[in-house]
Amino acid sequence: MINAEKIILNDGILSYYPSFLDYNDSIRFFNLLENEIEFEQHAITIFGKTHLVPRLESFHAKEKKTYTYSGNTLIAKPFNQILKYLCSKIEKVTNSTFNCVLINYYRNGMDSNGWHSDNEKELGENPIVASLSLGASRRFDLKHNSKSEKFSIDLHNGDLLWMNERIQNFYKHQIAKSKRIMEPRINLTFRFIK
Repeated sequence: MINAEKIILNDGILSYYPSFLDYNDSIRFFNLLENEIEFEQHAITIFGKTHLVPRLESFHAKEKKTYTYSGNTLIAKPFNQILKYLCSKIEKVTNSTFNCVLINYYRNGMDSNGWHSDNEKELGENPIVASLSLGASRRFDLKHNSKSEKFSIDLHNGDLLWMNERIQNFYKHQIAKSKRIMEPRINLTFRFIK
């Protein structure tokens, strides 16, 4: 049984599973996903200006689904065997159910994901998100929407971070740019679309 480190916040709980995947599996799954997943770079419009998203993405679901954020509608590709395996393994340890995954490919430290919450209407009122990191370590920052509370954790190759149903309603999170990181990272965020 994989033990989680519980991180109790003012308005939610994170469960951190260091080395959820061992080193060899983490490297193997990173290489398989890097070669088998068709990543795309989308554009988003913020305050009337259109920008390329500073990372590559691929959205997958167990059945036909769409996912919309920042004016972009992503049409799901099917789960392959790797995604089915990882989803099942994460569901067992978190006692959660997921039917889709958004995969972000950070080519190096200059790829990023700005402050946001995964609270799109398709995810329902209290979304649960499980985030699996493969490849380069990156810092995950969290801040409360209305209080001064902040939290940061370095997510390493093979680590899993589970965010309970209050996190997306009360907090924003980000992966900030870092000039010192040269290696790529793949992050899989498993979710449930209603």
